[in-house]
Amino acid sequence: MKTFVLFSLLVSSTGMLHSLLSCSKDAIPAANTAPSNITAGSNNISYKSWLALGDSYTIGQSVETNERYPAQTASQLLSKGIHITPQYIATTGWTTANLLSAIQSQQPQGPYNIVSLLIGVNDQYQHMDTGGYRIRFTQLLQKSIQLAGNKASHVFVLSIPDYSVTPFAQGSNTAQISKEIDAFNAINKQITLGYHCQYIDITPSTREAATQPSLVASDGLHPSGAEYKKWAGQLAPLLSKAL
Repeated sequence: MKTFVLFSLLVSSTGMLHSLLSCSKDAIPAANTAPSNITAGSNNISYKSWLALGDSYTIGQSVETNERYPAQTASQLLSKGIHITPQYIATTGWTTANLLSAIQSQQPQGPYNIVSLLIGVNDQYQHMDTGGYRIRFTQLLQKSIQLAGNKASHVFVLSIPDYSVTPFAQGSNTAQISKEIDAFNAINKQITLGYHCQYIDITPSTREAATQPSLVASDGLHPSGAEYKKWAGQLAPLLSKAL
């Protein structure tokens, strides 16, 4: 299947071409095995594993590695004595089809203590039908549960951010973008809850960027580290409880 990126090129007012989502940060290979769970007796730190599945929002396009939402969540958990190192299968521009193909190719073994899934914005942007999204998202969720040792409560799905409020989207039909994002999120939420996995609705938070420019990264499209920190604030207590 031909792979497209979410957004290819943006022409600035000065005429420069800016590639926003056409390439990822450093390639992130997915480990084929999850690290063993170890509890250190002397410092009482619990070591856990996390597989983060997704696209640019998971890999943290246009922010530093330590500003990605999984990395910031891990940092917050460390203060609670939980040492968790996220591993990634995520690349900018991926659709659900791309992510399925990558998992099949990389064959992560697990079981992981935590599996997170955030996928779908590229399906929406490429005008892929919601029926196909429903099928592929279901397959991804089923695989996520398997990778979490068949513990559905250890799978965390994040809703798709609403990029219609970003500077990049201005001049587009932002109302339509927002409406379509809601439609895709209605699907992933229904499926997630149906499989008794945990669902985190971060979409309202991303819409705050309409009045808070600091929540958008320098590329004018992706969330900033400050926005990802808000996601981590929602995730950390839930992961701590699950672990």
